[in-house]
This record gives sequence, C-alpha cells and structure tokens, in this order.
Amino acid sequence: MKLFNILNDKGRDIVALDPRMDLQEAARILDSKRIGAAVAVNASGKLVGMLSERDIVRLIAEKGADALQLTVADVMTRNVITASPDTSIEDGLERMTDRRIRHLPVMEGDKLVGIVSIGDLVKQKISAAEAEAEAMKQYIVAG
Repeated sequence: MKLFNILNDKGRDIVALDPRMDLQEAARILDSKRIGAAVAVNASGKLVGMLSERDIVRLIAEKGADALQLTVADVMTRNVITASPDTSIEDGLERMTDRRIRHLPVMEGDKLVGIVSIGDLVKQKISAAEAEAEAMKQYIVAG
C-alpha cells in the first residue's frame, strides 16, 4: 500500500498557512480545522515550512502569550520532511518515527498534493492487519 492510496481515500485537501500570518491566526485555523499541523506556502504555492500545535505551545511556554504576535515564518520548520505518492506506508511510518514528526506532506516533484498524518498511516496498517486476520480465519474454517 502506498501513500497515494491513503490520499485517494481521505482526500487531498490541504490546509495551508501564509508565512506572514501571526501565530494567533494560525492557531485559530488549526483549531477550527481540528488539525495538529499545517503547511506554510508562499504566494506561488510552494511549500516553505510546516507549523504544528507543538511549535506554538513550546514558544508560548518559552516567551509567554506575546509569542502569538510572531509570524508563522518566525517559528515554522523550514527543512520539511516530505514523501512522494509512491512512498510505502511502512517507509512513511519509518520516516515519521525516525524524525519524530506526525505529519508528512506528499509531493509530486515540486507540487504539494496532500498531507498524511501518522494516524492515517496507523489506521491503514490496522485495517490491513484486520483483513489479513479475517482471511486467515476464513481459510482455517474452510479447512
């Protein structure tokens, strides 16, 4: 199973932040969309960073509520770990685990085509394991 299968199932909607917006507005967007992270894209739609709830919380813990006046560009991760649609679920999970990240933008060349979360990948792995267990059960019953 590949990441494009997950994107085809869940959709390819992308919540993108303007790097110039302040963190308070970014936090409102994350909250309203009920997501833990979003990509930051420039005016031409190119991926330039990633911002997570954790980034915002850490900064508030360090600098207080005034941190919410900083911009997404001030805080975002700039060297974003990405994957291609052909990346396997196992490779995606390995990347996320090794880098300790929970969201993986999916790129076709320079074009952002979707985002998968660790929850999306784990859900797919569980579904595959359940299907395999059911097939084994049917095989045993059929004898």
